[in-house]
Amino acid sequence: MTAPLLETSIQSLKKLHQGKVRDIYDIDAQTMLLVSTDRLSAFDVILPTGIPHKGAMLTQMANFWFEQLADVVPNHLTGIAPESVVAPDEVAQVRGRAVVVKKLKALPLEAIVRGYLVGSGWKEYQAKGTVCDIQLPAGLQLAQQLPQPLFTPSSKAAVGEHDENISVAQVEALIGKDLTAKVEKTAIALYTRAAEYARTKGIIIADTKFEFGVDEHGVLHVMDEVLTPDSSRFWPADQYQIGSNPPSYDKQFVRDWLESCDWDKTPPGPVLPPDIAKRTSDKYMEAFAKLTGRILQVE
Repeated sequence: MTAPLLETSIQSLKKLHQGKVRDIYDIDAQTMLLVSTDRLSAFDVILPTGIPHKGAMLTQMANFWFEQLADVVPNHLTGIAPESVVAPDEVAQVRGRAVVVKKLKALPLEAIVRGYLVGSGWKEYQAKGTVCDIQLPAGLQLAQQLPQPLFTPSSKAAVGEHDENISVAQVEALIGKDLTAKVEKTAIALYTRAAEYARTKGIIIADTKFEFGVDEHGVLHVMDEVLTPDSSRFWPADQYQIGSNPPSYDKQFVRDWLESCDWDKTPPGPVLPPDIAKRTSDKYMEAFAKLTGRILQVE
């Protein structure tokens, strides 16, 4: 197995940004290269241990969803082969894990859609009967499906900082009323379509987050990644039961192990045991195979 890629070293293009997972490079005035590494962040700290094939899985799963949902909203993909924009000796760093995307004006929010009552939403509901200050019926249980999907936006925080829930009114102040309404309608449409499809593959999408941008003509695009285990909560449908928190196809093994460590959740994070990294990789791969029916293309 190839060692996890923790950082790219592409010299033929200028690096614009390094996020928690993605390294972004400038190509020209219209396009840029997004490379998904095998980095893993937990509790907003990037860990020193990579997860084998994670970057390839994130890229190829997002590309699958972009294809499935292309009729709902335009996306940031250009169709240009990543291998064609880097030097020959850099191709191995991008094959299967990178995309060439349009340069869009990113909207300053995370468009979160919740379909089930879990996580921070469940905690707030227990305390106030609301989720992100949206009133819900009394008597709902943990992990219960909500009467309808909720749009609960958050601020877009810098690396190492926490996103914060913001109201629709705050979003309207940032980007205007019309664009806010379009983002809300589009995010819920994307989630609903994806959740219906995933259910046929034995997976429940409990919640997810989207990022949006606009092009030079003001046309809304979905961008970054969509409907991956990093941006969504996937549950196995055959283990779903109202009243209990189902296991999820994500970094839960890592979170559970970190919670058992004597670590204060500040950098640097601890090195993961090989079995925890492998089990996490296997869980990601299982979700990819179930949802896409495809074989992951890896180096």
